[in-house]
Amino acid sequence: MKVSIAQIDIAFGNVSKNYERTANALQKALANHPDVIVLPEMWNTGYALDQLDELADENGERTKNFLSAFAKKHDVNIVGGSCAVKRQGKFWNTAYDFDRKGQLINEYDKVHLFGLMQEDRFIAPGNSESSFEIDGIKSSCVICYDIRFPEWERKLMSSGAKILFVSAQWPDVRIKQWEILLRARAIENQAFVVAANRVGDAPNDHFNGHSLIIDPFGEIIANGCSGQEEIVSAILDLSFVDKARGNIPVFKDRRLDLY
Repeated sequence: MKVSIAQIDIAFGNVSKNYERTANALQKALANHPDVIVLPEMWNTGYALDQLDELADENGERTKNFLSAFAKKHDVNIVGGSCAVKRQGKFWNTAYDFDRKGQLINEYDKVHLFGLMQEDRFIAPGNSESSFEIDGIKSSCVICYDIRFPEWERKLMSSGAKILFVSAQWPDVRIKQWEILLRARAIENQAFVVAANRVGDAPNDHFNGHSLIIDPFGEIIANGCSGQEEIVSAILDLSFVDKARGNIPVFKDRRLDLY
């Protein structure tokens, strides 16, 4: 499976510019002939949280129509990062994932909200799991702060998922932790991790990308250059998952009677 990450800048509170920029990035990614294109977190609005009443996508309709049409037209799977969505009178940080036919195959609301960026003041927390198949491969997706909760990823990956997709707006001040956490999630779940981070500036943060594709042994096989927009691609040899899990069967050896 070939995956491509769209490592893009996100214009703070400028929805029209962000849809244009994302469309251009998706189009650019096609040059690599990927099976899957992955987007970063909150790409439609950025973290303009106090403007969500005006900016958030009502029921996610614009986002879903946009990504579905692109996936269907170009015969490509899309892990749609996440968008600010208004639903049921609340705001959500929501991921939408689509197959090659443009069918919505997964919808996930960010479970763990990041108080340091005041997300918990504006966004409602999700309470459901994330599980889907891409070209027959079991997968899961999480969003940014979620990766600091290994018990959550273990729960999601324990059903046999081979790929963990991560979408984020992870500031450069903590970028070393980003890499450490992602490599740990790959090793402990014996799965590929495909993690899309943004670049650019927001009012209170700077983002330098460092999007990563990591194999089940924790080795980095693709790394986004620091601070610039680009498409980060790699081929996932999924036999590595079976090899890792066969040598050290951590899922089988868990003590479910204790934890």
